[in-house]
Amino acid sequence: MQGLNTPRLCMRQWRETDAATFAAMNADPKVMEFFPRGLCREESDALLAQLSAQNAQQGWGIWAIERRSDARLLGFAGLKTVASDLPFAPATEIAWRLAADAWGQGYAYEAAQAALDYGFATLNMAEIVAMTAVVNTRSRALMERLNMRRGDDFEHPQLAVGAPLRRHCLYTLAAPA
Repeated sequence: MQGLNTPRLCMRQWRETDAATFAAMNADPKVMEFFPRGLCREESDALLAQLSAQNAQQGWGIWAIERRSDARLLGFAGLKTVASDLPFAPATEIAWRLAADAWGQGYAYEAAQAALDYGFATLNMAEIVAMTAVVNTRSRALMERLNMRRGDDFEHPQLAVGAPLRRHCLYTLAAPA
């Protein structure tokens, strides 16, 4: 799988040595505030294996984000196919998650912009979507900074009726003309 480089980041394939840092991020209540719950080590390891396999199979996906200045794993960003039960499927989604101490430094924007550029220029995608819980104002602000346009709100079918995070919003970005 091809990786991506930005001025400050290396977006690369996953390594076994990422597992402990990845698990700590996925268990952090601050990072996982807008998910139903954090992940235990076994769930995090399974997710890492899944992301790595998807990247190897299709040649693109969710990359590990490593800071170039010190090779520290900061989190992930990239593209994935949305679940078929979502109301806007089929679609390709941009996703990101960073360790809390990496927030507010522009890393998510830098990585997300690189992933969008790759999706449009290299993969020739016509549109890329993003979604988050309506209450996740930080992610929504990043989506807007990426020039994504807010679409319809929807009830996330994988979350229980009445769950506080069930209401989601969709953002879309069309390929540049």
